[in-house]
Amino acid sequence: MKITVIGKGQVGKALAASLSRADHEVVFGTRAPSSADEAAIAVAAEAADIVILAVPSAAIGEVVSAAGGLAGKIVIDATNPIAMTEDGPGLALGFTTSGAEQVAALAPEAMVFKTLNQTGFENITDAGGYPARPVMFVAGDDEAAKPAVLKLVGDCGFEAVDLGGLRQARPLEPLAMVWIELGRKRGFGSNVSFALQRKA
Repeated sequence: MKITVIGKGQVGKALAASLSRADHEVVFGTRAPSSADEAAIAVAAEAADIVILAVPSAAIGEVVSAAGGLAGKIVIDATNPIAMTEDGPGLALGFTTSGAEQVAALAPEAMVFKTLNQTGFENITDAGGYPARPVMFVAGDDEAAKPAVLKLVGDCGFEAVDLGGLRQARPLEPLAMVWIELGRKRGFGSNVSFALQRKA
């Protein structure tokens, strides 16, 4: 598939590396293209089968606007609505809405999914090496588009699990904060992941 990753930070680069290994065609959407693997946001989004948002949450509105509203596109929101608190990074939203639902409100004609947000960029770059395959939950309302998203997540090396509609982004964004607490603040480091286990 043709994948546009909007955002060329650590998560964006990790997604591109993982998806390229799975033989997807990846282009970065940027405001000012400067290399062969980049295109203007609107051009890159228009050419894509799937658009992945990997930018700071505060930039989402500007990015959706620059992409022309993303009408008719499958959009994966890989961001988390993080804000600085007195205790360090924390969620800016919760309970009554989510970052992904706000993306859907900004892009009402897009098919928005929440996933690839629940771990660090290190695991997105390479999800291998664990005794159990790391799990990655997927939330989204469009049932026709969901199989393509689940496959893409699987191509990144995760066990892709359908968690239901986009409303389920509300627990998925706090789950990302659990990983951040463990991996970044509690000394576990980046080589930690969540797995879904089934009793024998």
